[in-house]
Amino acid sequence: MASESGAPKFNKDFLWGFATAAFQIEGSTDVDGRGKSIWDDFSRTPGKTFDGGNGDVATDSYARWEEDIALLKQYGVKAYRFSIAWARIIPLGGRNDPVNPKGIEFYSKFIDRLLANGITPFVTLYHWDLPQGLHDRYQGWLNKEIILDYVNYCRVCFEAFGDRVKHWLTMNEPWCVAVLGYGRGVFAPGHTSDRLRSPIGNSATEPWIVGHNVILSHAYATKLYREEFKPSQQGQIGITLNGDWTMPYDDSPENVASAQHSLDVAIGWFADPIYLGSYPDYMKEMLGDRLPEFTDEELAIVKGSSDFYGMNTYTTNLTKAGGDDEFQGLAEYTFTRPDGTQLGTQAHCAWLQTYPDGFRALLNYLYKRYKLPIYVTENGFAVKGENSLTIDQACQDWDRVEYFKGACEALHAAVFEDGVDIRSYFPWSFLDNFEWADGYETRFGVTYVDYKTQRRYPKASAKFLVNVSLNYRDPLSFVSYISHSG
Repeated sequence: MASESGAPKFNKDFLWGFATAAFQIEGSTDVDGRGKSIWDDFSRTPGKTFDGGNGDVATDSYARWEEDIALLKQYGVKAYRFSIAWARIIPLGGRNDPVNPKGIEFYSKFIDRLLANGITPFVTLYHWDLPQGLHDRYQGWLNKEIILDYVNYCRVCFEAFGDRVKHWLTMNEPWCVAVLGYGRGVFAPGHTSDRLRSPIGNSATEPWIVGHNVILSHAYATKLYREEFKPSQQGQIGITLNGDWTMPYDDSPENVASAQHSLDVAIGWFADPIYLGSYPDYMKEMLGDRLPEFTDEELAIVKGSSDFYGMNTYTTNLTKAGGDDEFQGLAEYTFTRPDGTQLGTQAHCAWLQTYPDGFRALLNYLYKRYKLPIYVTENGFAVKGENSLTIDQACQDWDRVEYFKGACEALHAAVFEDGVDIRSYFPWSFLDNFEWADGYETRFGVTYVDYKTQRRYPKASAKFLVNVSLNYRDPLSFVSYISHSG
């Protein structure tokens, strides 16, 4: 990415904003014709969420959407990443099931209001909330039939909103869909071989089947968009993948190899077929005939099926060879260096520490490997113990400010020093919300939500990020603001 003078710069259409997901914020799960998703009953089942919380109310954003857009406008953001709830659009989910006009009306009004306030809608079509009807009908993502139903759902959305939406994400974090939903069983629908957790599931086979069907669903939806909608609507479509940077624990050959093996499974599982045309060799070796194969026809549709690289990332792990966790590439993860020090500041969740150098390294790795512009669609931090603080205390979220300060410095360096083509930055999350299996105990928001009153309170991190977004185009102003903040 270079200017006319040859100097790197942010793309002129760079999007600064915040991100959310429908089930985590909307609530109103039985309002205006919405059908059930797999998370409705799962989150209501005792023991499935840390604090017993569910998504019935969440941040009440289905009812408070106008208030939320007004706050986004107050923040001065230029883009907002949100997801559409499949079960609001087609309550039972299927291609022969009726479409819900109230669902279409809600998201249409929402998109119109964003645009009226100068905010670009960046829409995720699937963020983990599969209609329960499809799970009951044929086991959802385990059945290849889902491709037809997903593509039909996407068609309805392209027809209803594509005249105004120019940025589409087909899927959010398929690794989590496959591994957490069908391998470890901690996310809906809760399949796992661990019989203490679930009576249903086979962790040795189901995640790889689910991942394969998700890739195909994404690819066929992209094919539909490109052939029937893109010529007139002129939008972009892609997938967003989770994946954190990994570094070898030490320089031993086996640990150096483990870091790449982890990347192969965390990222390459989905990115390699979509961008390079094949599953990683390491996965083929590790899984053998448990890894599904694409037909030649399917592979021709899968390869090149994303206009950009959508990137969700949060942390960095040190890796050691060993262990039996195939979902980590048969590597063990740690934050503890050989000298006993930690990589960074510990978050509320055990899997997250600060390490901005890893963010920069991952941006470079992805750009060099897949050679497409990168949209950073999630990046965030949960402050340790924040939920037990007073509102005033929680709003002084300096650990989160430090996280974003490091991330923004890394982002800036990746563009101006490394020449990485980065097109967006969407911190997670706009609001504290229902954090899946963590319930409401873990807070990722830059806006504090008092769940008793549903009042919103901007945190220090929101103010920091808003100021960064005003300074990012001028390298001197950006560096000056970053160095004097926090």
